[in-house]
Amino acid sequence: MSEFLNINPLEAEAIHIFREVVSQFEKPVLLFSGGKDSITLVRLAQKAFWPAKIPFPLLHVDTGHNFPETIEFRDRLVEELGADLIVRYVQDDIDKGLVKEESGKYASRNSLQTTTLLNALEEFKFDAAIGGARRDEEKARAKERIFSVRDDFGQWDEKNQRPELFDMLNGKIDLGQNVRVFPISNWTELDVWSYIEDEGIEIPSIYFAHKRKTFLRDGMIWSAEDDIVYREEDEVVEERLVRFRTVGDMSCTAAVLSDAVSIEKVVSEIKESTISERGARIDDKRSEAAMEVRKQQGYF
Repeated sequence: MSEFLNINPLEAEAIHIFREVVSQFEKPVLLFSGGKDSITLVRLAQKAFWPAKIPFPLLHVDTGHNFPETIEFRDRLVEELGADLIVRYVQDDIDKGLVKEESGKYASRNSLQTTTLLNALEEFKFDAAIGGARRDEEKARAKERIFSVRDDFGQWDEKNQRPELFDMLNGKIDLGQNVRVFPISNWTELDVWSYIEDEGIEIPSIYFAHKRKTFLRDGMIWSAEDDIVYREEDEVVEERLVRFRTVGDMSCTAAVLSDAVSIEKVVSEIKESTISERGARIDDKRSEAAMEVRKQQGYF
């Protein structure tokens, strides 16, 4: 792969982090959703260990409310890579009574992922979970270290984080603890998209502008092409040209009006945007500290 020889500083840092993970931990796993950030992580992992196979499995916590385009892409990419994919389902934990399904206008399974994730980490005894969170996404994310230690309940204490001076990554953990690792923590949304453009990385079609049946609520555009997103009788369905900047749970992820049908146009659009990509995530708007609370409970 001759294209793997061109390294930029952010890429070099991320590759260094991946290699530190493998050298310091016994059972790492990469959290993979099929979204742009986790797809970028997969490419970086390929580069970090090329020509060998990615030396850890991929784990997807499936809410059952994912965009079909994302799941189709996930399965195809994993097959092409020959990677090991582990899928654990939120629906299974609902059926077991471990979590309770939300109901009503703003119901979402997004927060329910925490229990499924923690159970999966315990089931396989993973000691390092690699995720695609970035500091520019949200203020709680900005507090996170690259190696973020979690206690034996999977919880995060934002006041008890290790310093990371001069890129020194300390992976020493006590029995029962595990670490969340964020190789692209210092990247921005534009950095990710520019990297995808430069590398020619394929991504799900949902990230590009397409005609979709949608309706408006709270100033946001919601998909109406399924029976998952709650819709009032008076919320009118119209076809709009939209794309999604983030591809989380369908019930909490809104679309944006866009005519960006190529990565080049998406990059141009992001450069001009004044709104964070998580501005289209209703789950972050439940309270001022919604993300921080979820992270304290074990969310990635």
